[in-house]
Amino acid sequence: MIFNRKRKASRLAATVSELEEAVAARDGDRTGRAFTAVINGVQAASDAECVLAGPRLAALLPEFPPTGPRPMLAMAAGFCAERGADPAACAGPILDGVHQDLLDALEFARRWTASGAAGDELPEPDEKIIDDALAARLGGDASEATRLALAWCSVEEWQPPALAVLCRSSIVRRRHAAAILPACRALEALERHDLKCLSYALAVLDDEPVIVLHRPTGTGFEVRIGGIGDNFQLHTLLAHVLVGGGHVAGTSPSAESVRLATDPEPATGGTGTVATGTFELLAPDGARIWNEGLPDDIPAVEGHRLLVLDEPVYRRSWNADRFFPHLPGTAELIRVLSADETRTWFARTSPGNGTDGAS
Repeated sequence: MIFNRKRKASRLAATVSELEEAVAARDGDRTGRAFTAVINGVQAASDAECVLAGPRLAALLPEFPPTGPRPMLAMAAGFCAERGADPAACAGPILDGVHQDLLDALEFARRWTASGAAGDELPEPDEKIIDDALAARLGGDASEATRLALAWCSVEEWQPPALAVLCRSSIVRRRHAAAILPACRALEALERHDLKCLSYALAVLDDEPVIVLHRPTGTGFEVRIGGIGDNFQLHTLLAHVLVGGGHVAGTSPSAESVRLATDPEPATGGTGTVATGTFELLAPDGARIWNEGLPDDIPAVEGHRLLVLDEPVYRRSWNADRFFPHLPGTAELIRVLSADETRTWFARTSPGNGTDGAS
């Protein structure tokens, strides 16, 4: 949860109205007071109040300057989404802010490196980098340099509100995720920010058909997946569908591990439930697909994601709690492939021995 709830009276609707009026009047002092009141009021508000306030708070985000408290306002809107506000109605301004900060942080990195002032070493995201020499290092005017540096320092603060809307709506993911994911991964690759949760949420597949080949039996299946946060969860659900459905031999996952992967109601805290691996997950070229990875890692071959299952190299197990507690996964067997189809798909694969590491 983004904020801890407080137990005192709240009149959130009036507080949000005051912030809207202050922003419209371009009154800085009044806006500052109303902003503080909103942040405090959200934490004390009822669910019903948050449902109404969330979209209104999100709509105010573009009115705040990029060097101001926008991430905190986004957190307030995201908190309302956690409490029941329509995530699709809150998502646009929140995810636009995420996207812009990612792009600005990448531009900061490009300029910092190009300046050669500190070699090729990028700084840690700490506001101490904002000094009198910043504009000279980055080029442009001081306000632009400050904006880029603040994005570099604050981009992780956008993760909680982004996750609040992404994990609660497949509509939000379809509308926004593909545009934001490349920038998120590019910034993550610079290894100065922990953006794993955001990148995983942006990469979640929804209503995605996957061709699944089971090498030990030479059988093939079309499985539709959605809402799966990582390949641990995928592994469990594939075993449930194929082993539990009687299509391939093996030990079915426990009912509790399947429930944890699929239940719309999130588990509260860690359950300690253990899931046991049934397969080796392989790409068509035989390379291992890591359990720590995500379904988006499954390569596409001729327009279809293609996954090969083989005998596990060794026994492995993991905690069955899902990566995103508020995002239930689905896996549905669409059809069993004919023998001819299966042979055709197998012809597009290479044997893999899964010995390139462990997960």
